[in-house]
Amino acid sequence: MPDTKVRSTKLTFKGEKKKKKRKREADDDGGRSGDDGDTDPQAWVRPDIDIQILGPTFILHPSEPHPTCVAYESTRSRVTLQSMPLDDSEGQTRILDLTPKEVSQVWVVTRVAGSATINLRTPEGKFLSSDAHGIVSSDREARGPQEEWTPIIIPDTGGLVAFQNIYSKYLGVDEVAGGSLALRADSENIGFAESFYVKVQHEYKKKAGEDERKKKEGVDTGKGKIDEAGTNRTYQAWGAGRSVVSDKDKTELKRARKEGRLSEALLDRRAKLKSDRFC
Repeated sequence: MPDTKVRSTKLTFKGEKKKKKRKREADDDGGRSGDDGDTDPQAWVRPDIDIQILGPTFILHPSEPHPTCVAYESTRSRVTLQSMPLDDSEGQTRILDLTPKEVSQVWVVTRVAGSATINLRTPEGKFLSSDAHGIVSSDREARGPQEEWTPIIIPDTGGLVAFQNIYSKYLGVDEVAGGSLALRADSENIGFAESFYVKVQHEYKKKAGEDERKKKEGVDTGKGKIDEAGTNRTYQAWGAGRSVVSDKDKTELKRARKEGRLSEALLDRRAKLKSDRFC
């Protein structure tokens, strides 16, 4: 009987590159477990800290009688709550095993530079927003203050997350006429309705953790490597993200860091590059 290959049903995104798994020794990198290297990069995992909420994100609310996920309805360009039924024989513990079944149930999270806030983008390129009256929508293609959310890990809840808008109000699930559920963002306190389970893909959680670790090591030691190219890409890139770096010696930058004026020195070098284009 010929062998039949089992087809994977994992949710993937168009154009996403497949990554090979790499195994590591159990005590590699200061005693970290080798299990991390065996985890599928696209596996859905829960973030431990707020900065790990990044990239494709699945937002789930433990509603009754069935959990609901925050989704986007492209035909009407609006945000909806989709039911995620559970098998009653296995109970509430299966909530943590739920994963998105459709692309419409996935939000792409990007972080606002220099801030703790994030943007939630739909697969259609629209952003989740809320106005001063707590009305939640997802029909804007540009991001502004109303499209910014601050994720907050709620203590002593097993990792539940609350989302705060620019008006210091919280995103929550509200029961409307007819018994249906809708999203609002006008709650002043965090309760059951404002608590969500969040899952992200493993590769983005790992990347965010590594970036935070490098950042802390650079701040604590004061001897981290000066990443001029990375700074230019983040804060000073020209059109289409084009980054140009000075070829001058970095001794001046090292001296500037000791004197506490590294950012000014980087800007000076950047300004010189821009002026040189017209010489």
